[in-house]
Amino acid sequence: MALRGVRVLELAGLAPSPLCGMILADFGAQVVRVDRCPRSAMNADVQGRGKRSLALDLKQGPGAAALRRLCRGADVLVEPFRHGVMEKLGLGPKVLLKENPKLIYARLTGFGQSGKYAKSAGHDINYLALSGVLSKLGRKDENPYAPVNLLADFAGGGVMCAMGIIMALYERTKSGKGQVVDASMVEGAAYLSSFLWKSQNLGLWNRLRGENLLDSGAPFYETYKTLDGKFMAVGAIEPQFYEQLVKGLGLDSDKLPNQLSFSDWPEMKKMFAAIFSKKTQAEWCRIFDGIDACVTPVLSLDEVALHEHNKERSSFIKNDQEEISPRPSPLLSRTPATPSPRRDPFIGEHTEEILLEFGFTKEEIAKLHSEKVIEFNKPKANL
Repeated sequence: MALRGVRVLELAGLAPSPLCGMILADFGAQVVRVDRCPRSAMNADVQGRGKRSLALDLKQGPGAAALRRLCRGADVLVEPFRHGVMEKLGLGPKVLLKENPKLIYARLTGFGQSGKYAKSAGHDINYLALSGVLSKLGRKDENPYAPVNLLADFAGGGVMCAMGIIMALYERTKSGKGQVVDASMVEGAAYLSSFLWKSQNLGLWNRLRGENLLDSGAPFYETYKTLDGKFMAVGAIEPQFYEQLVKGLGLDSDKLPNQLSFSDWPEMKKMFAAIFSKKTQAEWCRIFDGIDACVTPVLSLDEVALHEHNKERSSFIKNDQEEISPRPSPLLSRTPATPSPRRDPFIGEHTEEILLEFGFTKEEIAKLHSEKVIEFNKPKANL
């Protein structure tokens, strides 16, 4: 795989950093998740595919020293803590890069490593708000709303951080030097929205939120409820696609207002909604499948892996626990990702084997264990 041989230490965190680590693992990196010790009752990382777990107490001096030693043999460290936490532990980039100048030190936070909010708490909705993106999300006459926690946490955070790590690894092949990756979810979400910034003068966003072409204002870029309580997604922007939409709905475009007549959009939406409500989702699929009307079913998570298109592309995979998840993306023709079929690791499941790989002796490991700096959690065999 593309990242084969890359050794990654991922300090356990919530949501975005586990995704970052999983992306690297899916494409071949050896990812060790450094879990907190003592371990909590619940493992919060549901994105542990392909990772191994080492349970280590960084708040104890020997634990911090152990991580420093691990970092000497690692290519990448991913840390998700607020600004200053790692420095207090004596594990900041100045220390670790001095000991391993080739280390890629990735810092994934909400507000970044500097600025007024660098040490502040926050969540996806806060980062999205500060990025400006949240102001664009929402229907007419409603408050702005965040589309679950996908945009800032995962896209602006986890994916952007993984991209930064891979770029830093590539640059290292030329310079031989590591560097710090400062991945801010605010800035990541803002960068994702570059189209919104760059298209300000195109007339796409001249109207109030919820009244524009792409924010639920247009009748031809909307979701509609079907007879069986499901939904269809319509994205017929271009005139030729809009014409196919109108025909599929059984309407005559010559008897309708102009597609871009903003004042008629509310009534057009009502008309389209009434028509869509008269047939089931399956019936609409039979009408629009194979027609370039940009009309598709809104699939639930239970349905998506069974859809013919996704089945043909093997877009979803099962692990050895029969759990379904998306296949890694994008596809690489020569070195594709081969995600691990195994269940996610238990906290501390691989503590001993990882430390042995990084040069710790059995005696050193036993001492760390007796001092409760590390934990073991070997699963019991089912007999």
